[in-house]
Amino acid sequence: MSKTDPPDVDRLRRDHAEAFERRSVAVSPMPMEQRLGRVIRHTRQQLKLTLADLAAVAQVSVAMLSRLETGQTSASLDVLIRIGGALGIELSELFRLAETRPGAAQQMKAADQPEVVRTGTRHGHAYRLLSGQFGGRRLFESYLIDMKDDAAPYARFQHPGQEFLYMLTGRMRYRSGDELFVMEPGDSLTFLAEVVHGVEEMLDPHVQFISVLVEPAAS
Repeated sequence: MSKTDPPDVDRLRRDHAEAFERRSVAVSPMPMEQRLGRVIRHTRQQLKLTLADLAAVAQVSVAMLSRLETGQTSASLDVLIRIGGALGIELSELFRLAETRPGAAQQMKAADQPEVVRTGTRHGHAYRLLSGQFGGRRLFESYLIDMKDDAAPYARFQHPGQEFLYMLTGRMRYRSGDELFVMEPGDSLTFLAEVVHGVEEMLDPHVQFISVLVEPAAS
């Protein structure tokens, strides 16, 4: 096309439309207040909290919380921060969950995988969360667990559900109930988490393994 030729408007529109289609992200057509309410309700139910329980901690009325959960009203950022705090969800995470469509995939880049505090943290276990969640409900949790020689190897855990371990680096002896298993890189172990379990002994000064916690099946 020479400098004097007019632009091909139809081609430009088509090219821009194709570029926009490639860049656009499909989100739920549901209004934001309804999506937020759905996340709040699902998370509350997952934590086995009543409306009154959550309302008391978040310092909102039960009636207002009920309207929020059903999408009948919107909330200020201050109220959402208080509700999210009561549920253990940051405000940014609350909005991210509200944007997630059912069935959508979630990628967590390595730089965005947060270090989280769990029961084993005080024993020297470092946890990095590897998995996201859908609709305010996390059916499983996966962690990269890092332990060094100053960790307490005799920490014991017991909780509902099942657990899967996959050894990445180092060697350790792991207890599940009365059984002991030597775990080396590439080894895996699956057990009922209601049985007392934990690292019995570190055989190397540094170990890393993946732990996947699966929620118990709904009754």
